Amino acid sequence: MKKIAFIVLGLFVFASTSTMAQKFDGLAETPPMGWNSWNEFGCNVDEDLIKETADAMVESGMKEAGYEYVNIDDCWHGERDEDGNITVDKEKFPSGMKALADYVHSKGLKLGIYSDAGYTTCAGYPGSRGYEYQDAQTYAEWGIDYLKYDWCDTEGLAAEGAYMTMRDALAAAGNPVVFSICEWGTAHPWEWADDVGHAWRISGDIYPCFDCEYKHEGGWSSWGVTKIIDMRKDQEIRQYSGPGHWNDYDMMEVGNGMKAGEDRAHFAMWAMLNSPLIAGNDIRDMSDQTRKILTNEEVIAVNQDPEGVEAWRYTVMDSTGVWVKPLADGDIAVAFLNRSQEDHEINFTWTNHVFGDPHFDYSFDFTETEYLVRDLWSGKNIGSTQKSTRFTVPGHDLNIYRLIKQ
Repeated sequence: MKKIAFIVLGLFVFASTSTMAQKFDGLAETPPMGWNSWNEFGCNVDEDLIKETADAMVESGMKEAGYEYVNIDDCWHGERDEDGNITVDKEKFPSGMKALADYVHSKGLKLGIYSDAGYTTCAGYPGSRGYEYQDAQTYAEWGIDYLKYDWCDTEGLAAEGAYMTMRDALAAAGNPVVFSICEWGTAHPWEWADDVGHAWRISGDIYPCFDCEYKHEGGWSSWGVTKIIDMRKDQEIRQYSGPGHWNDYDMMEVGNGMKAGEDRAHFAMWAMLNSPLIAGNDIRDMSDQTRKILTNEEVIAVNQDPEGVEAWRYTVMDSTGVWVKPLADGDIAVAFLNRSQEDHEINFTWTNHVFGDPHFDYSFDFTETEYLVRDLWSGKNIGSTQKSTRFTVPGHDLNIYRLIKQ
């Protein structure tokens, strides 16, 4: 009888501690910023690439601009050892993951890694299903700071429960980790993941085009920039986003083959939408144009604003959507996204508009308050909301302004 009572008590304690587990507080209070290997390199990852990328993040000015996570996506894995511990591919990572984390940390940066809630990852490597606590402990021993957790090979699993299990495992391991939920939005993670992860994907994978759907063999698709922006517009997901819990519109494709204006629009909209700013290009060899987009400190400040309010689309003027984002200290970010290929001439009379937030208690009436209008691409003040602002939004491009309260 005593033995049975002990077992029951043990189960009760385990259940109680598991229920009380939480994600790590104090992380991702603003959207995470960093780099991920997948968009440009896929499975072609190795130790040299990660070290060189960490070096480039410092040398290019990206670290100074706020980028801090160097994230290895799929295909770093070796086999599990005889005790079930996950290992690295020794040919790709001969020094081991702990040594690589130490190198990245020595640069003042943080190292991220990838796993999957299923038996295998999307590329067919060992997933974490059934090994969640063991893997989390291994990541802690390696010094991992960020975990992207995918959703391939998950037949029979419920998303919320699967991600809670890994959240609890990370908590038990004790090393603070940003937990990025990559469930593609199919189970509406914005409705349940606030206390599970720090960010959650709202769509399938991104593709480097402005407005397209790229269909893969097997019946799944990758999506262009505007397709992802549109994907959840009818579900009003912005109300679920905020400090420590962000809607993730996927890693960026800036510098991966789109036109300059399309890259600008992509970057600025991710900033407006409070998406994590995770670069997906080869930052070791990027053009000066790409570097200037990715390190534009005034656009980054819109994304990193401590108020943490995601933008909403206020109206559409012909082909151009007007997006509004409340900022700290009463300022406002306003973006004009031109989705046509033709330039759009706009004469915007601010005093004819009241920006009323549909989900939060913000309202901006330009007949009552004057704002200075600052162009965030040029870094110049161009007028006041007391007068109309004339400008051209090029085709497949975006103009972004900060309205500074006077």
